[in-house]
Amino acid sequence: MSFLIRVQLPDSPGTLGAVATALGMAGADILSVDVVERVGGIAIDDLVVELPSGRLPDALITAAESVEGVEVDAVRPYAGVLDTHRELELVEEIAAQPKSGFDLLAEGVPKIVRAGWSVVVQRSDGGVDQLAASSAAPERTIADMPWLPLERATVLDGEEDWIPATWRELGTELAATPLGKPDRALLVGRPGGPMFRAAEVARLAHLAGIVAVVLDG
Repeated sequence: MSFLIRVQLPDSPGTLGAVATALGMAGADILSVDVVERVGGIAIDDLVVELPSGRLPDALITAAESVEGVEVDAVRPYAGVLDTHRELELVEEIAAQPKSGFDLLAEGVPKIVRAGWSVVVQRSDGGVDQLAASSAAPERTIADMPWLPLERATVLDGEEDWIPATWRELGTELAATPLGKPDRALLVGRPGGPMFRAAEVARLAHLAGIVAVVLDG
């Protein structure tokens, strides 16, 4: 079974190699690695690893944190490998099928930012309309999203009153970005975490900006 493990580690030569060695000794096979963010001498990395059947994911935490200075932010099941070029493929797909642009964006974004789901929403006179949703998005429609209109990409507080109880129970981390105009946004949820890093929010904003131009705002 494959897992996505997010680690914080000292941004120094050899540290990632030491983590890889420790994971290997725990029986994990590393499939791919992506640097999420580097700030203040700390690197945030996502690793997709495969564990033999019968091995518990707790072994990944123990192995990674056996390396000095390393902390594990989250471990969760994950299908596939990390593909840092997926943005370009998604934009090309949307450009070829603009009438389905929002649907393609909502379905594609979770794969890019390693989230559970995403929805495209827009404020209207009657509250909030859902324009598109990924296949794994929650079925419940939110009547109001007080953070709309939205001027810039941001991390949302998962404990605010408008958040459904089920989202809170799952510890859902949320990020949103305007999509062409402030009253329309792309909302992304990551049940169980980890939290969205600044670099991920910037990546989300950049992608939404490109798609908005492709779809002519």
